[in-house]
Order: sequence, then C-alpha cells, then structure tokens
Amino acid sequence: MTIMTQVKDIQDGSVPFPITDPERIPVQRYYDETFYKAETERLWPHVWQMACRLEQIPNAGDWIEYKILEKSIIIMHAAKGIKAFHNACRHRGVPITEGKAHGSCENEGFTCPFHGWRWNIEGQNTFVYGKQKFSERQLDKADLALKTCRVEIWGACAFINLDDNAPSLLDSIGPLAQRLEAHGLSNLRAEWCYATTLPANWKIAMEAFMEGYHVMKTHPQLQRTLPGLYNSMYAFNMQDTGGVGLPTNPYLTGRENVKAQVKHLELLSEGMAGMVHAKEIEIAKELLEVELPEDPMLAVQTWYGIFQDQITKRLSAKGEPVPDLNAVAVSDPIHAVEFIFPHYFLLPMFTSMSAYRIRPLGPESCYFEIWSLTPSAPGQEPPVVMAPIELPYDSKDFPAIPQQDYSNIPIQQKGVHAQGFEFMRLAENVEGLISNYERIIDGYLGGVDAQKLAKAQHLLGGNFDGKIVDLGF
Repeated sequence: MTIMTQVKDIQDGSVPFPITDPERIPVQRYYDETFYKAETERLWPHVWQMACRLEQIPNAGDWIEYKILEKSIIIMHAAKGIKAFHNACRHRGVPITEGKAHGSCENEGFTCPFHGWRWNIEGQNTFVYGKQKFSERQLDKADLALKTCRVEIWGACAFINLDDNAPSLLDSIGPLAQRLEAHGLSNLRAEWCYATTLPANWKIAMEAFMEGYHVMKTHPQLQRTLPGLYNSMYAFNMQDTGGVGLPTNPYLTGRENVKAQVKHLELLSEGMAGMVHAKEIEIAKELLEVELPEDPMLAVQTWYGIFQDQITKRLSAKGEPVPDLNAVAVSDPIHAVEFIFPHYFLLPMFTSMSAYRIRPLGPESCYFEIWSLTPSAPGQEPPVVMAPIELPYDSKDFPAIPQQDYSNIPIQQKGVHAQGFEFMRLAENVEGLISNYERIIDGYLGGVDAQKLAKAQHLLGGNFDGKIVDLGF
C-alpha cells in the first residue's frame, strides 16, 4: 500500500511545493528561491550539523571556524571541553577570527581587528579599549561575553545547533548512533579530505548517495565486477540489464566468486579509500587461497567470515583500535551508507569509513567535502587535516568514484529545469530514503513538533536503498 504524506501537523500553505505523494518530489524544491529561503529560515537554524573533527582542535586554545549560509561559528577547545561561539565582536559585530579558518589562542585569546576588544578561550571579555567612554550598562560582564552556540560531541566530531531548544544530538540520530560507535567510529582519524563547489542544489548532491540503484550506469566497473550482487538488488531478473551492464554468470565457482569479491573491494578502495582501506585489501589478497566450501554462496559467506576475523586480529596486533568485525556485524548491523540528517554521510565497510558533508551555497550551488577515515595505532596517526584540498568538480584528481558521481550531479541540475519535468519519480522500495528525508524537511518547514521530527529522523538509519515509510506526522 502506498504511504501518503501525513500533513495533519503541517500548517496549511506554510510549505512551498509540498510533497503530497511520497513517490513524487516536486522539482521546484531543487531550484526555487522561495523554497531555498524557507530552508535557510526554518530548516538550517534548527538541525544538528557536523561542524568539525575533534582531532582538528586537540588542545586548549585550538579553534576552527564552521560556516553555514551567512553564519560563522567558532568551535573552541576551552579549558574544560569543547565550546562554540557565534563569530561576532560584541561591540560592532566584526568577526573576531580576522579572516582565519583555524588557529590556536590559549594565551592571548581573540582580539577584534576593528577596535582591539579581547576575549579569552572561555568567551569572556578581558579588555575594552577606552571603557570609560561607555555607559555602565554597556560593560556588563555577561552581556559582553561571546554568544554561545549549542555544541555536542559524537563520533569524534563536534556538532552544532543554532536552536537552544532543539532535541539533543543523540535524540535526533537515534539508535544508529550506538550502532556506528560499536563499529569504532570514535576511533577514526581523517587521513585526507577533498572538497569542491558543485553547480547543483544541495539536495541533488545528497540524493546521489541515498541509493545504489545508479551503480550499473554511473560506476560500471563495480557492476561488471560483481553483476550478481547488483542484479540481485536492482534488475528485473539476473540476466536483463538493458544492454548496459553485465548479466549474472550463474556458473562461477566459489573460488571465482571470491576472487571477484576481492576485485570489487579493490575498486572500492581505489575509488573511495576510506570505505575499503588499502591495508584491508592487503589482507584480502593474502586470503585468496584459503580452504572454502564448494557451494558458491557458502564459499563467499565463509570467506568474508575469515576475512573479517583476520582484519580484526591483524590490525589489533598492530595496536589499531578496531572492533571484532564478525561480532558487531551481528550485534550492531549497519549499512554501507548511513545518513545523519540533514547533511552528513558515513560509508562504513570494515574498520575504516568514508564521510561526506554537503552545505548549501545557494539554490543551485553547494559545497561538498569527502573524507577518508581510518583507525591508527597510538603515535602513528596521520597528520591532522585542517582544511580540504579544493578542486574543480570536474577534476581528474578526485578518487574514481566521486569523479563519476560529480559528472552526473551538475547535469541533473540542468535537467530539473526541463519543460514538462514536474517531479522526481521514486521507486518506493529502493529510493525511499530520498522521500523520507525530503518529507522530514517539509516537517521543519511546516512547523511540526521538534520531538516528532527527531523521532522521524531515527527512521533514516539503515534506510539506504530502503522503503518509503510512515514518518509519524
């Protein structure tokens, strides 16, 4: 039965271009100025946003700037933990970071470049030049302190929320938070980060990673290596790929299947790095000749069990803080792509992960960052990545898989303007994540109760390649 959008809690007329059929997303949501303005006013000020990685601010006095739309937030390692401040001098509003993106100021604190007022790392004002010129009420200590922004910690990252009354970060993420932590999320460190500006709406960019249905055409190297895997998930039958991809070969032996699996993992590693790390590929290649059952499917299952056990043992022996992969696969199952509303993705496979963060720059422009995250033995962590390597979106220096995705996203943005194209047509059983998160956006724009919205976000965990669901509002 088709699930219709529940509109009883949304104020009539408050959502421009609302979703009334969850399988059809109105196309104006991807370029219309009115819709974009509604997002800037009613969505982004009320949601948890990944602001920085904790290794970027390891010591007291370390800080880094996070920007969203016209807002600038300073994430500060204060004396007793992480704080966040709105980046504006309390005198005349000048940003106090002097145009820098990060730094350290344990002793001197911040000095406004305009009139020289100063604040310490706790956000307290420590100096007003010529304070005798001001009335007493203008010098109130509490009033002069930097305005704090809400900040909470999870997954080795600091998240900010501009809304002091929003549900907590963990209340918003839900059970997925614990499942990802069981897979060692907080033990990961960034080894590199790339970024680009895409000529596309931020939701167009995000939705490219909410289903694997695009793999056969967009990432043909993956489908052609394991056609059986992708055809079993998306094809009408195991043989019909419309002449685009390869049909499934039902005659592969167990050993041949395992070799194809390893080749597929190699391609993911070359294309993504964090999702399958090179150190895991080295282990996989050493296990190609292990004894396996003759049954092809059982051979693959057995091999993965051996492979995950060896990753756990070998990396642990090197001092890397990794989980027991076979154990957490049972106790805390996760998907190959997990989405943290509204703009953060984690792509876990074994012990490492890739991460994406997408931020709007305008109705048809967004900033896209991609990280490779991996565990390391103490003292062997990679150098801290303070800023991404910025590249043009069509650069050949990106890893292979993002290159392929970035080739589609800008042209899709052009396509949404085509005459007669009215809405995105979604497959209810495989593109449900797109519908589900878009309807949560409608909830924010329409003023749905914050607790209901937080509870609805729980349904996004494990929803990659998933179904359209009832969000409860």
